[in-house]
Amino acid sequence: MSLVFYSQVDNADDWRMALHVADPALAFHAWPDCGPFDEVEAVLAWKAPPGFYRQFPNLKLIINLGAGVDNIVRDATLPAGIPITRISDPEMGRMMGQFLLTCVMRHFREFGTFERARAERRWAYVHPRETRECTVGMMGLGQLGAVAAAEFVRQGFRVLGWSRSPKILPGVETFAGMDALPAFLAQNEICVMLLPLTAETENLMTAERFAQLPRGAKFVSAGRGRTVDEDALVSALRSGQVAEATLDVFHEEPLPPSHPLWDFPQVLITPHLASVAIPRTAAAQIVANLQRVRNGGRPAHAVEPARGY
Repeated sequence: MSLVFYSQVDNADDWRMALHVADPALAFHAWPDCGPFDEVEAVLAWKAPPGFYRQFPNLKLIINLGAGVDNIVRDATLPAGIPITRISDPEMGRMMGQFLLTCVMRHFREFGTFERARAERRWAYVHPRETRECTVGMMGLGQLGAVAAAEFVRQGFRVLGWSRSPKILPGVETFAGMDALPAFLAQNEICVMLLPLTAETENLMTAERFAQLPRGAKFVSAGRGRTVDEDALVSALRSGQVAEATLDVFHEEPLPPSHPLWDFPQVLITPHLASVAIPRTAAAQIVANLQRVRNGGRPAHAVEPARGY
């Protein structure tokens, strides 16, 4: 099988080596050096441009280099009937859990306050609290969200979780559906956003919903940038409704230098790196899915385009 790799951020040689170890017979091509288009049967890609997939007439499988698949399912030129799978790697869950726990602990232990005080050469003591005194709300309880919520529970936080459909997670008080969202948000000292981008979740965090958080709440966004109304977030930061934020995803990436989010000293901006696919551990899953497709089967971790994830 011939596979084409496309990514502006991932290292093609790392993927080439890992996939060669998993399947020496796999023909790996890094775009644009991909050989005859009619020989390409699989694409491994991150944020390929619209129309990319329709170039390959014998395409049998699209593999997304990550968890968020909105870039693929929103491509109006996407060939019908081609199975789409996302990488579901335990290392990605661990990486996301580490990142979100770091963000939550940074807000909980007031590191932002100390960073701003240091810039003023000012000693700023804030007495530490027990984690059980702090409520962390997790928006999105899929594979990555569940791992992060478990990390919060392990640290002793009171943990709430919100998802579109009911979920049961050890140590987490769960809420489901839009009707339950206000009651969930009203209890968040630290709100963590990790939802996929769908028609229901696009700009889900509006001015109205930021207003439903307790005044002075902290906000972490690491799922998909377009789940957050950025103008509403800017207004919430200016008013103090949101006291601090850690933002890893945005409507436009890289975030333009002129964007007002850069102006807030209480906002930490990271360049969409909360969790990435690891070639060494993800290659086996990719090869197994290619084998399933060769045998006429359905790939694991398949995406439902109509649902958006």
